[in-house]
Amino acid sequence: MSSPFDVAVVGGGAAGASCAVHLALQGLQVVVLEQGPIPRRKPCGGGMAASVQQWFPFDLSPAVDQVIRRVRFTWCLEDPVIAELPGEAPFWIVQRSRLDAFLLQQATAAGAELRQHWPVTTLQRQGEHWELQGPAGSLRSRAVVIASGSGASLGSGLGLGSANPRFATTVAVEVDADFDAASDDPDTARFEFGLVHHGFCWSFPRQGGYSIGLGTFIGREPADAETVLQRLLPELGLSPEAGVRQTSALRIWDGHHRLHGEGIVVVGDAASLCDPFLAEGIRPALLSGTAAAEALQRWLGGDGQALAAYSQRMRRDWGESMAWGKRIAQVFYRVPRIGYQLGIKRPTAPQRIAQILSGQMGYGDIAQRVIKRLLFQQS
Repeated sequence: MSSPFDVAVVGGGAAGASCAVHLALQGLQVVVLEQGPIPRRKPCGGGMAASVQQWFPFDLSPAVDQVIRRVRFTWCLEDPVIAELPGEAPFWIVQRSRLDAFLLQQATAAGAELRQHWPVTTLQRQGEHWELQGPAGSLRSRAVVIASGSGASLGSGLGLGSANPRFATTVAVEVDADFDAASDDPDTARFEFGLVHHGFCWSFPRQGGYSIGLGTFIGREPADAETVLQRLLPELGLSPEAGVRQTSALRIWDGHHRLHGEGIVVVGDAASLCDPFLAEGIRPALLSGTAAAEALQRWLGGDGQALAAYSQRMRRDWGESMAWGKRIAQVFYRVPRIGYQLGIKRPTAPQRIAQILSGQMGYGDIAQRVIKRLLFQQS
């Protein structure tokens, strides 16, 4: 068997690719194992805070489709509330296939090796190395990053992440459209509450069209996604049948869990980091990929506590806010009409949500007041 890699990254999505590029830039021998071809379509709205740029030493703008400057909230397509986003470029829209491919291109340019059509079926610790096996062969690595998305199963068998992950059901629709013929501004993102039971819809403009979706966040599939889309799409000046539908199960944050083991970490959706209220997944993917790379570099250099520090960092920098986000979601989506009136229509609420989307604020900064209002009104 050939000499081991320093790090094997299982999955070439946003989390795995961001981890790989940081490790490769430090001169480590990295291989990215992607089960399918690159690029590939992924069911993702593509919204991310522009603040993620701070984690990368290169410009991310080539992967950015659209800069969002305001957010429009509605209830059953009426009663609109508009919030201006703070900063020069607070919120970006990307196509996941482009973002992932761009990050992998940066990683390979820095020296990482990319192996496509290389699914990993088993992981086993052998002395000081991990052995990874799949239909395409086997290889050894000193450390492993599990970044294989919401459907990941490798981590749970090793005691990493949630043993019983919680999922939101989403339907993503990619629509090609001319903004001149549409009813929305190209720098406005839409969030629609009321059409989806226990969830919401989103519409993000991108180059040449829209990324549209709907999701439910309290454990059940949307009752009738097509009925919702038949109402939503015409509001954007689109045919009710427009776009390509793709249904998926989105693994969302559901508690603090250990994200590391001996020479192994789990990142991104595989670590159940997706926002349980607004479904933001790219920012935690990039954050965890970056944080994992820093920890692995220290661990490979002899710091035995570095990977435990990664779990602690993700709990502090992301999980503590998501714990409040989960509580808000559980109350808001059970009484959404009240939630919209008290959580969106209040004078300061839209700006607070805009600050959360742009990464300037966490749910903990608003949660106790919001939950108290909702519970009081519900009772």
